[in-house]
Amino acid sequence: MKRPDFYPVRSLIYVDLAHEDYRIKLENWLYRYHIPDSISQFGPYVSKYAFYQALPTPPGGERFGTVRMQMTEHYWLANPNDIREFVHHKALTEFFPKDVLVWQNNIPDEGKSHLIEKGKEENFEGDDARSTKGNEELGTVPFIFAFVPVWWEEDFKGEGRTVEDGPNYRWQFVVRYPEGISQEEGDKWIKEELIPAYTEQDECLRCLSSRIIKEVNNCEFDRLVEMWFPCQSAWVTATENASKKVAKPAWAETQDFPYLKKSYGISGIFLSDIARSDNMTSYHGYITMR
Repeated sequence: MKRPDFYPVRSLIYVDLAHEDYRIKLENWLYRYHIPDSISQFGPYVSKYAFYQALPTPPGGERFGTVRMQMTEHYWLANPNDIREFVHHKALTEFFPKDVLVWQNNIPDEGKSHLIEKGKEENFEGDDARSTKGNEELGTVPFIFAFVPVWWEEDFKGEGRTVEDGPNYRWQFVVRYPEGISQEEGDKWIKEELIPAYTEQDECLRCLSSRIIKEVNNCEFDRLVEMWFPCQSAWVTATENASKKVAKPAWAETQDFPYLKKSYGISGIFLSDIARSDNMTSYHGYITMR
């Protein structure tokens, strides 16, 4: 019998929010249903499963495809998709109503989204939901599920920084190069134009990057970058300065900086240093305020 290989890898899921009215609905589903469903499925082969709350989108942040709900992080001990190569049956299917994809801005909102009524909901198989592509013309965004190495591959600035140096305003984003542009050509622009335009500034404290391991789940994005700043205002200043320095690539998708289509060419999130919920160690159920 084929067994899964030991394959330590980190994954990131970007969760957007279609409308502020849906925040509490999405939060209810995540904490009441999705966390216990997920731990029940992958608890034996995941070492960390955490939610990082999105900070408010800074001025000018919309054009970078900023998501507004959270980043979900996993550290896998086995490739979750390799499981499909041998006999594997789920005893229980995830409770994943279609409305969740509406709330997350992955499929169009037809104005019928409501509180979960389990008897009436169309349920998605979780893996099918996570392959949702979005529709740029309709204003929805792709379901981004990216796998990267456990350790950062490249360090561009700030090595040696510790928690004693202060809290960090983190900008984490993924980039997808246009069709026909190789990883090497796209990376050359990222490393020689985009990243230096930030790291040369005092406002940027730290910068790290890794290639996305596309073969794990056929993620359409190519590279992950994370930059740290002392605060939101520092990011705004650094971005305004960078926009005047970065050369527009020949393959640019847009006329203005960052020259990539928001949400489809670039998507990211603004975070603090710590997780709101480290689910494997601190989840104790959906316990409401009195």
